Amino acid sequence: MPDTHARRTVLTGAALLTAGGTSLLGAAPARAVGRVLAERRVDERLIELTLDSPALGGPGRVALLTPRGWERREPGDRWPTLYLLAGGDGDHTTWTTMFRVQELAELLDVLVVMPGMPLFGFWTDWWNHGRQGPPRVRTYFLREVVPLVERDYGAGTRRAAAGESQGGFGALGFTARIPGLFGAVAAFGAPVHPVRHPEMWLSGAKFVGVDGYAVFGDPWEQWKVWLDWDPFHHAEGLRRTPVYLASGDGTPGPLDGAEPEPHIPGTEKWVALADDDVVSVTEAVCAEETRMLSARLRSLKAPVTTHIYPGTHTGTYGYRELRHALPMLLAALRGRPCP
Repeated sequence: MPDTHARRTVLTGAALLTAGGTSLLGAAPARAVGRVLAERRVDERLIELTLDSPALGGPGRVALLTPRGWERREPGDRWPTLYLLAGGDGDHTTWTTMFRVQELAELLDVLVVMPGMPLFGFWTDWWNHGRQGPPRVRTYFLREVVPLVERDYGAGTRRAAAGESQGGFGALGFTARIPGLFGAVAAFGAPVHPVRHPEMWLSGAKFVGVDGYAVFGDPWEQWKVWLDWDPFHHAEGLRRTPVYLASGDGTPGPLDGAEPEPHIPGTEKWVALADDDVVSVTEAVCAEETRMLSARLRSLKAPVTTHIYPGTHTGTYGYRELRHALPMLLAALRGRPCP
């Protein structure tokens, strides 16, 4: 059923961009919306949008998993909306191909919005060696995707968010920096305190062919930029938001296949420090950062649930952890206390 109370629950699409008349993204007016270039129906519930995105400097893609009754919606109908943010590969289709969110009966009355992003985009407005400019991935999400789906596609203002890997970083960062944007947030195998291990994430960027210094800058010379984007640094903003944090510990787990994760050049320091049974240094680092953020949130008496398990940096665990987090996310979307 449409969320008929959506307009008076939390921030609206315009209000999330402006607080006290000041844009949370700077001085520019808060009415930018991505223009739809193409709309393709994939199946009965799934729609793929292609946007003309000034923030990205090119096309952006968003998948919508529509709820029951969506095709017959009236003007003003709004549904509770779950935003699922892509990992470092930027591939939004992972949510339907690997996570199989379309099979979750609990989401039949929820609009699910799954935006993609550039490779290794980190859900961040890139520093770009001081030049700024595209890709501005945070701006894309807040000023183009969210206002568009709330204006034209029935997205309501009861929102929750989840993400795997860099998507978890983005979901936590958005929530911490804009309290009230999401009613609950979940992160799976995510870099939640990247200033703790800047060389690790710079090595990962280099491994996939991306200039990591363009994202946040040099971790020494642009330390304040790194801090500004770091979810741990903004933990105070999560004090009143239910948070689910999950990460593998880097050791082989029950959902891992026989193929080992590739070694990322430049991570030798962490390989040397890791326990002998660690096969995924990336996930071991995510686990350390997750424990640190969890402890910080507990010290703030924030409502946090943490699950550290044997496992590596693969989406197979995100499939499971999304289902673990779903009751908390749905409670927020339904305006109920967190279970």
